[in-house]
Amino acid sequence: MAANDPDQERIAKRIARAGAASRREAERMITDGRVSVNGKTLDTPAFLVSASDQILLDGKQLAEPEPARLWRYHKPAGLVTTARDEKGRSTVFDNLPKDLPRVMSVGRLDLNSEGLLLLTNDGALKRKLELPSTGWLRKYRVRVHGTPDAKTFAPLEAGLRVDGERFQPMTVSIDRQQGANAWLTLGLREGRNREIRRAMEAVGLEVNRLLRISYGPFRLDDLKPGEVAEVKRKVLAEQLGWSKAGATEERAPKKAPRRRSTSTPQKKARRN
Repeated sequence: MAANDPDQERIAKRIARAGAASRREAERMITDGRVSVNGKTLDTPAFLVSASDQILLDGKQLAEPEPARLWRYHKPAGLVTTARDEKGRSTVFDNLPKDLPRVMSVGRLDLNSEGLLLLTNDGALKRKLELPSTGWLRKYRVRVHGTPDAKTFAPLEAGLRVDGERFQPMTVSIDRQQGANAWLTLGLREGRNREIRRAMEAVGLEVNRLLRISYGPFRLDDLKPGEVAEVKRKVLAEQLGWSKAGATEERAPKKAPRRRSTSTPQKKARRN
C-alpha cells in the first residue's frame, strides 16, 4: 500500500468503524496479537490499512464499516455516562435496548442529571458533535433552591471564573417561582464538568434538578426516561451538511427550524 494512499487509515480506527470495539479496545486487541492483516499478525497499532486489505479479528473476517448513525436517548437520573464504573454503579449502556449496536455517548450528563443524551456508533461523528467549534447551543431546564432575580444571573451571562476555570457566557431566563424553588431555562455552548451546578453554586444557588432538553437541533421532545429514538439519516445529513452518505463537509451546521413544542411532563415542569 502506498504511503500516500488517501483511502488508508489506522487499523484501530478501521476496527472501531466496524463496530467491533472502541479505538482503545482495538489497540489492546492488536498488542494482544488478535488482529492480522493479509495473513500477518500485527504487534503494533501504528499500521495503516486500505479497503483492499484482508483483516481478521480472532481469526474471523472483520465486518464492513457501519454507516454513521445517531440516536436520541432520554437518560434517567441515577445512571453514569461511562462504559464501566469503578464503583459498580449502573451505567446508561447497561440500560439500552439490546438491539442497539455498540454506541458511544456524545459528551456526558452527570449521575444526577437527566434528559437528552446523544448516542452514536461512529467515533468521527462523536468528535465532530463535541467540538466547541460546532457552536451548537445546548438547552437545559434547571430547578434551583432559592428566589433569584435577573441580577442574580448577570455574572453567568457575562462569563465567570470558577475555581480558576473560565466559563463562557450562558443565557438564563427565569420561568417561574414555585415555592422555595425557581425553574430556569439555561443555554450554553460548551460542556465542562458539572458546569451548570458549579456556576449556580457560584451565585449562591443549589441545583436540585437538571434536565437537558436539546443539543443543537436535536431535541428531547416527548421521549420518556429510558427511551431511544434514531435520528433519521436524512435529518442527520441536513444538519451536518453531508453531501453524500458517510461524507461530511467542513461547514457550520444548519440551525434547527422553530417548532411548536408538544405537551410533555417536562413542559409542565417548564422542561429542563
